Amino acid sequence: MTLRLGTRRSHLATTQSSWVADRLRDLGHEVELVEITTEGDRDRTTPLATMGGTGVFVSALREALRDGTVDLAVHSLKDLPTTPEDDLVVAAIPTREDPRDALVARDGLTLGELPSGATVGTGSPRRRAQLEALGLGLQLRELRGNVDTRLSKVSSGELDAVVLAHAGLRRIGRDGVVTEVLDPIQMLPAPGQGALAVEVRADDAATRDAVAALDDADTRACVVAERAVLAELEAGCSAPIGALAEVVLGDDGDELSLRAVVASIDGTGDVRRSAAGSPEDADALGRALARLLLEDGAADLAPLSPRPTVHTERPGA
Repeated sequence: MTLRLGTRRSHLATTQSSWVADRLRDLGHEVELVEITTEGDRDRTTPLATMGGTGVFVSALREALRDGTVDLAVHSLKDLPTTPEDDLVVAAIPTREDPRDALVARDGLTLGELPSGATVGTGSPRRRAQLEALGLGLQLRELRGNVDTRLSKVSSGELDAVVLAHAGLRRIGRDGVVTEVLDPIQMLPAPGQGALAVEVRADDAATRDAVAALDDADTRACVVAERAVLAELEAGCSAPIGALAEVVLGDDGDELSLRAVVASIDGTGDVRRSAAGSPEDADALGRALARLLLEDGAADLAPLSPRPTVHTERPGA
């Protein structure tokens, strides 16, 4: 049986989907790529937050899954809404690429070397908020389009720099244009950034079993924790939230270390907190950290719709 893999048509999306297809072929499966156009691909100028969030890249692929046009779909995990779908399941989260953000600036400049008043492009409220918080006097500009379109804003001189996901640049072989990979101390990435999600129909056991071989347990634990923060805060891409989890060696074996930030868009304030726990308890750890953020004032900084606060023992205590 040939597995029909649904993908967006952008260079990055087809590269990511081809990588998944090649891994499945290595396991002995026949795979055919099926290109699907999403609302986010058709409209490349409207800010994502105005269009309804990153889910605009997902709905058409999910429709193709549901109507049987494709058997599996590959998403950038950070584009996937946190609300689960009863009839669909993420059967695999493969090994993650670098989750950090990257700066591409004129003349090889780093973030700290950009002069006050330099123009920096980003379409992400999360990146905007954290850049503003650094107090560097940068002029931030709205940015949409595929990777090459964004990079051309710098090469043409229209912008002094842009901030993009390092993972995407690495995947399409454009890592050489990066002038600085941003430390998470300066800028925490989006929950799930750098990871892929391979989604299938919940009742398609054969495809689900085939895809499950690509799952990486450490990557899944990390992104489950990060996305649990987002889910508990009931926030989408319009809220400036960053989160990053890592599996590290603790006193009693593997430990999941999680950091998160909620920031105001204008950079005037943020709440940053961290927690640690077992990788097996990733979802609970993320939700507990989200509640801690709320207790410490996160809802006053960003457009959140949080669940009622439950006062519990602080994570990692």
